[in-house]
Amino acid sequence: MMMTMVIIVMIITMMTTVIMMTMMMMMVVMMMMMIMKMAMVMIMMMMVTRIGTIMKRVTEQRYGLRLNGKSLD
Repeated sequence: MMMTMVIIVMIITMMTTVIMMTMMMMMVVMMMMMIMKMAMVMIMMMMVTRIGTIMKRVTEQRYGLRLNGKSLD
């Protein structure tokens, strides 16, 4: 009787530990996914700002040179 009870308790503890581990893994995976999403959004924002600044610089240089030429003329 005692042995069967011990075995049942062991099985229950094993199941609970496995469930807890899986839950922890799921939480970690979710956190990693959230962090990856945030990082992707941040990188996208940084890239957009970089491209925007570069485009602005190029356009300013082009139009600035043209305007300077016209003004000099």
